[in-house]
Amino acid sequence: MIFITGGYGVATGGPLAWGLCYNREMSPSQDYCDPNYLYPCTEGVQYYGRGALPVYWYVNGVLLLFKLMTSRNYNYGLIGEALKVDLLNHPEYLEQNATLAFQAAIWRWMTPMKKKQPSAHDVFVGNWKPTKNDTLSKRLPGFGLTMNILYGDLICGQGYIDPMNNIISHYQYYLDIMGIGRQFSGDNLDCAEQVVFNPSYKPATT
Repeated sequence: MIFITGGYGVATGGPLAWGLCYNREMSPSQDYCDPNYLYPCTEGVQYYGRGALPVYWYVNGVLLLFKLMTSRNYNYGLIGEALKVDLLNHPEYLEQNATLAFQAAIWRWMTPMKKKQPSAHDVFVGNWKPTKNDTLSKRLPGFGLTMNILYGDLICGQGYIDPMNNIISHYQYYLDIMGIGRQFSGDNLDCAEQVVFNPSYKPATT
């Protein structure tokens, strides 16, 4: 799944000019139906990634990727309930309705994943202050921590990997477009060495 860019090195305008090209997962490998008594799957419905913002969700300790409400019946049910829209039975609404897709994205941006954890918004606007444990975990205010919240260890705590660098490049690209300038990207721009808030589940090895 492509996070932000749909471009490539020799694309017209360059790869950074091709953000937000797709509103759905282009080649879903499964229907993403998980057994869940709160939000059971609807027969014949596929819960692959849709929407405007890649989102990660933890169910029973497992990191699940879903693109703005995407992927997994649990996520569609939960966010649909928050937005008062029947996304569990009609996940296609996120492809068909741009307003709804961005409402879902905003919900994800504004909503902490767990109690005592910040939302990406609180970090971005300076409302969040790190605890001693956060500081020891290298979780400091800045754009890097918003990636920690939104993407977890698929992006963060992995060193200076291409997916993380790609997101930073898009952030700076749009700062330039808006006339702010990348020189105002702020401190703690990356999350390369941060301990993630919600580590994904990794099976034990023998």
